[in-house]
Amino acid sequence: MTKCDNKLIKDGLSLLEDKNYESAVKHFEQAQKFYSENNSEEYVSVSLSLLGMSKYLLDKNFFKEALQFTKDAEYMAKYSKNQSAKLVNEYAVGTISFGQGNNDLAVMHFENAQNIAKNYDDEFSIIGYVNTRLKQIKSGIGFEVPIKSDPLVSLVKIGRSITAVTDINVLLKVIAEETKIAIQADRCTVFLLDKDTNELWSKVALGMDSQEIRFPADKGLAGYVVKTGEPLNIPDAYNDSRFNPDIDKKTGYRTKTILCMPIKNNNQEIIGAFQVLNKLDGVFTKSDEDLLVAIGGSASIALENAQLFEQQKELYKEQKALFESFIDTLATSIDARDKITAGHSSRVKLYAMLLVEQLGCDDKFKELVEKAAILHDIGKIGIRDSVLQKEGKLTDEEYKHIQEHVKITHDILDKIYMSEDFKQITDMACSHHEKFDGSGYYRHLSGENIPYGGRILAVADVFDAITSKRHYRDKMPIQNVIDILKSGKDKHFDGKLVDEFLAIPVDKIIRVFLTENHHNFTEEDAEILSHYNLNDICNFITDENSDKKEIALLFNFYYSGKKED
Repeated sequence: MTKCDNKLIKDGLSLLEDKNYESAVKHFEQAQKFYSENNSEEYVSVSLSLLGMSKYLLDKNFFKEALQFTKDAEYMAKYSKNQSAKLVNEYAVGTISFGQGNNDLAVMHFENAQNIAKNYDDEFSIIGYVNTRLKQIKSGIGFEVPIKSDPLVSLVKIGRSITAVTDINVLLKVIAEETKIAIQADRCTVFLLDKDTNELWSKVALGMDSQEIRFPADKGLAGYVVKTGEPLNIPDAYNDSRFNPDIDKKTGYRTKTILCMPIKNNNQEIIGAFQVLNKLDGVFTKSDEDLLVAIGGSASIALENAQLFEQQKELYKEQKALFESFIDTLATSIDARDKITAGHSSRVKLYAMLLVEQLGCDDKFKELVEKAAILHDIGKIGIRDSVLQKEGKLTDEEYKHIQEHVKITHDILDKIYMSEDFKQITDMACSHHEKFDGSGYYRHLSGENIPYGGRILAVADVFDAITSKRHYRDKMPIQNVIDILKSGKDKHFDGKLVDEFLAIPVDKIIRVFLTENHHNFTEEDAEILSHYNLNDICNFITDENSDKKEIALLFNFYYSGKKED
């Protein structure tokens, strides 16, 4: 069974709280269809229970139809063995029974719901509605009185909603939406105090376009409560001199009642303000003020935590940028040693990125491989110029000396302070000359004992080396390059990685070539070549009867930088 998001159901409950029964019916019909398609039996049950109740609240003539929905929901709740579904079903049946005047039956169902909520998680905060209905029955209040969630339950619901939110803009929206529902108002905006600029700001204005609002912290009603620390409860906005009607004139909105309260943190410092507009039934009461103060207590902690999280993210970005610039500087120092191999580390990075994308690796691993690719040859800083820049074949002694660059790479990177995750960069970077059969260097690892990132770099490193010009030779013909990769499967390279590399569309490979030869890649050519890979190109070249010779010639133009006859 697929576990689905419960947001559809929560959104429908908000429509019920707003007494928008017609929209609620349509919403729960869509929810029931969605959860059915996703095989989520418990949420199908919840949707059916609330659909039946919504139909009844819309029109009591739907009584029989509504009961049938709740019976189907009850069966599915038992089938799924889900307590939230059973709780919602008891609430829905109790509500319909209450509406029909069968109070004893309604009380029985509501008390059943209470018992379920005592022992199981109330996923949708239904118990607040249940308690309110029981109060209506026990106080002799009629069914038609609009139902509002219990304030204590509203607090729990808001606390639960904002606990895990760290994005400040999302948090502002969640707090505003939940506060609007809890206070039973038409609109709510949460303003934060920016002490650096002495401004109040928000990115939420429910009922209006979502955009950042900024104004001086001593202006407007929100500014007044932030400055004085005093709440404002205005029962008639247009008869209060502190209200500015200009915004209503611009938007066409009609403000009637206003409740504006400061938001204070645990140190009783004002960090922002609530501005709640138009109580749905009458005017804002002292109970509304008390509830808003309580909401502010929970909201202030979440808001300050979110702001701290934002600051930490910015600090992390700065540290990351510093680290990356340091890495780029190290790589550039190698380019300065030998102009003929300049750009090698950058191209190895690009080829490695193509391979990890082809493999479908996650972003975190991709970042580690990227850094390892840039740094994989940093150890060459310790190799003598006479060896590093030699134009002819290396002697055995010189070859042993140049092999030392891998160990030097390890020793340099091992001295850089890195997180546990980033320590993998060192392991990958100094593994790019290991061979799958164990004959590589410097640790003589084999098979899967070679770090996966190191095996990826081995393919990318060799491919760039033999497709680039060197002191002692020009770049190899592409068919020779492919032959080397294929013959090295499960010997030099991880064979599976070679297969994946050769399956990369060649338009992507060519874009890396272009960083070296600076040709312009036409959109038409890119589209043509995007349908072929390196295996295809090799086949077109070697097959004398191939009708794709023009494709091979086109590829070689971008590869070699010249047209072939």
